[in-house]
Amino acid sequence: MTDTTAAQQNPAETRTFQAEVSRLLDIVAHSLYSEKEIFLRELISNASDACDRLRYAALIEPSLAEGDANYRVVLTPVKSSRTLTIADNGIGMNRAELVENLGTIARSGTAAFINELTGDAKKDLSLIGQFGVGFYSAFMVADRVEVLSRKAGETEGWRWTSDGKGSFTVEMAANVPRGARITLHMREGDEEFLESHRLRRIVKTYSDHIALPIVLADGNKEETINAASALWTRPRSEITAEQYKEFYHHVGHALDEPWLTLHARAEGVLEYTYLLFVPAQKPFDLFDPERKSRLKLYVRRVFITDEGTDLLPAYLRFLRGIVDSEDLPLNISREMLQSNPMVARMRQQLTRRVLTELGKKAEEAPDEYAKFWDNFGAVLKEGLYEDREQSEVLLGLARFCSTTRDGLVSLDDYVAAMKPGQEAIYTITGDSLDLLRKSPQLEGFRAKGVEVLLLTDPIDEFWVPAIGTYKEKPFKSATRGAVDLDKIEAAADKPQAPDKPAPPAKLSSLIAIFKLALGDAVKDVRASARLTDSAVCLVADEGDLDMHLERLLKQHRQLDTTAKRILELNPHHRLIERLAGSVGEAGASDQLSDFAWLLLDQARIVEGEQLPDPLAFARRLATLLERGLPAPG
Repeated sequence: MTDTTAAQQNPAETRTFQAEVSRLLDIVAHSLYSEKEIFLRELISNASDACDRLRYAALIEPSLAEGDANYRVVLTPVKSSRTLTIADNGIGMNRAELVENLGTIARSGTAAFINELTGDAKKDLSLIGQFGVGFYSAFMVADRVEVLSRKAGETEGWRWTSDGKGSFTVEMAANVPRGARITLHMREGDEEFLESHRLRRIVKTYSDHIALPIVLADGNKEETINAASALWTRPRSEITAEQYKEFYHHVGHALDEPWLTLHARAEGVLEYTYLLFVPAQKPFDLFDPERKSRLKLYVRRVFITDEGTDLLPAYLRFLRGIVDSEDLPLNISREMLQSNPMVARMRQQLTRRVLTELGKKAEEAPDEYAKFWDNFGAVLKEGLYEDREQSEVLLGLARFCSTTRDGLVSLDDYVAAMKPGQEAIYTITGDSLDLLRKSPQLEGFRAKGVEVLLLTDPIDEFWVPAIGTYKEKPFKSATRGAVDLDKIEAAADKPQAPDKPAPPAKLSSLIAIFKLALGDAVKDVRASARLTDSAVCLVADEGDLDMHLERLLKQHRQLDTTAKRILELNPHHRLIERLAGSVGEAGASDQLSDFAWLLLDQARIVEGEQLPDPLAFARRLATLLERGLPAPG
């Protein structure tokens, strides 16, 4: 079939961008972002990745690279036509891939990505790179973009064109070399990016680490303008902080600076080099359900894959970077990676090294570490539940908010500050720190000066019972079971509390009336040792689910039933004393029954639970308010 016949059978087709892409392009087109030059970094990075992927594919199928195995990226500025072309001889794209990669955001996490867009152009542009769609940054400097591409192993070439205003056109093209050739028709005012000296400076700043030649073709001259060697193979003493930063930008598709850089070579039974970065900001896909690692695996400088490498556990998925092995076979498949004993050993060693370095940072720079923990603590705590081998190390790295300190506290700090007579590490779980601090269950602990850890991450509900103890001190929920605070001495900085008065004489009778009135709505009614200011609270029985965990499971439809709770009464609260005092009075029984239900509903509201019968609550409240008002004169 001739190219003409093929083109007739595949006429040009104009398609509309996916809504998410249109939003991206609007951000890019109207951005006043000062560092427009990053468009070149993103396009060179994509071109380098395309060459890496072909190099790997050609290990199995050498014919794919036949005739042109010297991988490179070529920049061609043409002032007369106001165009800049970025060309590579990598794996290329066919028609379907052009439509999918340059017209939609097909990968998982799209919704999360869009939700992260803020309208702040500088922040949103950094997300564009993170999401792996840095191609669209071309529209910062171009009012029209043309892509010519032919996929390795295929004969048809294709042209993709767009002005970035809502649609793109795809059509067959003749005589297209393998790879991709992106031509930018520059906007007025952006002619600086056609100057050779400007292109050299941009490449030296952002892309010097790219491990294949970046060639500047200016007129009849061709000049390689980068070092063209893998950065991680160079001695650390020869690499500047700026070079590390730009490599992080390349490998992590990010614009922030790395918070921590780990670069070393492992020698011995296994030989490999790793260059890993902890970001300063949360990647947008940190909580993507797939929990994928983003490390790139190389074997003897040949890129293998960045998916399913299993080189780090899921709870370290926030790391970005590369691992380059000297021992793995070049033709290893992704399936083989998951069962390879060398990969398992590398994973174990890398995990230990990362956790060791985090521990050093926590000790040497606690304020910086607090920022890291704020970003990634919830993810790191997943390891407490999943990785028993590293649980002790992870417990040492863990930091918490608490009821007695403004900053973060470690478990060692907590244990060192335990009160005489205190036998457990007390915790309380919930959705927000502000609400937890106001919880009535904490009143007795506060009165004694007993520290309670405030846990607001969903994973806290799972790792705490899985771990059970720390340094022989059991974890105990402040909202579950009976609490005996009498054994714990009051804080030295608090005035000695006077002996508590005896509970009301008829308290046991009041409790019996409440039990009878509430029936199966509660598991029990009892006097409270944890309340000092509030009249009532709800607690879970020792063997039942924590109340916050139960709510979480019900929200995710993983639990249909609700365990009955215990209603605790504060025997020294004025209301409870008055109610106990009314026991036996004429007509008190019905009124006490209404009070029992009102106090139960009050406790439910404080816990953030929905009332099972709001109308009954409103009716009882109105009735009791009416009784309390003086008769009209």
